[in-house]
Amino acid sequence: PAGAKSITFKMVDRDKPGYYHGGGKVPYTGQSVIEPGACSYQSPCPPDGAHTYEWTADADGLGKAKARAEYP
Repeated sequence: PAGAKSITFKMVDRDKPGYYHGGGKVPYTGQSVIEPGACSYQSPCPPDGAHTYEWTADADGLGKAKARAEYP
């Protein structure tokens, strides 16, 4: 959204919310692509069956997007 200076990304395992999968704060200058490696990230690795993962992107509190997916 207009006025955003950074985007904070976070990935959580909805079935094990205390397990940190990654994220970070990335400067935003209007680009449409965030370069690979801009945030820390550990891929989904459920130890006991399928888990639901959720990515959140928050643009300085001006707008938020979420996506969920089950893995595997």
